Amino acid sequence: MNRRGVALALPLAALLGACSSLPRDAAPVAGDSFSGRLALRVDSTGEEQPRSVVAAFELRGAAEAGRLDLSTPTGQVMAQARWQPGRVVLVTPQGETPFPSLDALTREVLGESLPVAAMFDWLHGRPWPGAAHEATAPGFRQLGWVVDLARFADDTIVAMREAAPAVTVRVKLDRS
Repeated sequence: MNRRGVALALPLAALLGACSSLPRDAAPVAGDSFSGRLALRVDSTGEEQPRSVVAAFELRGAAEAGRLDLSTPTGQVMAQARWQPGRVVLVTPQGETPFPSLDALTREVLGESLPVAAMFDWLHGRPWPGAAHEATAPGFRQLGWVVDLARFADDTIVAMREAAPAVTVRVKLDRS
């Protein structure tokens, strides 16, 4: 594994494999609420092996302010991203780490940038109003991602980034 691969593997191992977990934050967050399972895969670039992360998640809030919890299959919250205007932090059992943006946080933790702000709308099965989009069948293209809604009725959304390395995010929502 090269230096970048090691640098990416260490935060992921710390996030999802730590022995301690974060307490569940019961503080209300205004906006939407989603939970389910998230699978992220980053394809090989030739220099690096493919990478993948699977976690339970809870996403609350909105593009402007919110929280994303990543949990183990047993429900232990291993990492929490929190954001509001002027403040983005990653909270792990090791403490808080500030980031300049959600983009920077996801790039550092997952190895690739994810459009978290757009995800709130994508999980509703619609394009994010903050950027232009193009309709596709069945879904849309936005921000360099193709959002496939073929299984939306089954609470499954798949987003694929077209730029190299290819990134696939599969979300299976829990509906209560």
